[in-house]
Amino acid sequence: MKDKVTVIGIAGGTGSGKTTVVKKLVEVLPPHYVAVVPLDSYYNDTSQMTEEERHQINFDHPSAFDWKLLHQQLADLRAGKAIEQPTYSYIKCNREPETIHVAPKPVVIIEGIMTLVDKKLRDLMDLKVFVDTDADERLIRNIQRDTIDRGRTVSMVVDRYLKVLKPMHEQFIEPTKRYADIIIPQGGENLKGIGILCKYVEGLIEK
Repeated sequence: MKDKVTVIGIAGGTGSGKTTVVKKLVEVLPPHYVAVVPLDSYYNDTSQMTEEERHQINFDHPSAFDWKLLHQQLADLRAGKAIEQPTYSYIKCNREPETIHVAPKPVVIIEGIMTLVDKKLRDLMDLKVFVDTDADERLIRNIQRDTIDRGRTVSMVVDRYLKVLKPMHEQFIEPTKRYADIIIPQGGENLKGIGILCKYVEGLIEK
């Protein structure tokens, strides 16, 4: 393993195709070369809250994340130290007792809607990527995902999108596009854009 650790941040709205971009990067790099750190694992510990209070949390606001823990664990990975990554349950709206052992790798990818919001986190990155997908397309993907995976009705998904996701995206996520070194329009469907990103990353880690 190289001594240098390359940290890549991948941000974008919910349903933008961030996961597809991450998968493509993992595929083109050597086996066991990448550690993926999902931002969704770093929601705040809500053990001291009641169940009712937990369900009132706005998970699309920066205050929902434990930035301090993420800063520390990313710094550890950069220093060649393994971490115990937290796990989060959307059903319980709280952390699970189990953690995931993540060993340091030459490439660390941080992926999530708010990945580029926090300046201290951005400063730890070697490359910042924003997956920029049309709002209508993201809504369709959210409907498909939430009705199948999370048992929500179409009306529930649309209502949440209009009341929470859309305003939070416009206030916090969309503005972070200006920090990106690379912008990939139309997310996972933009194979040319992903290909350019993969070539760039390959060159970056060879330096």
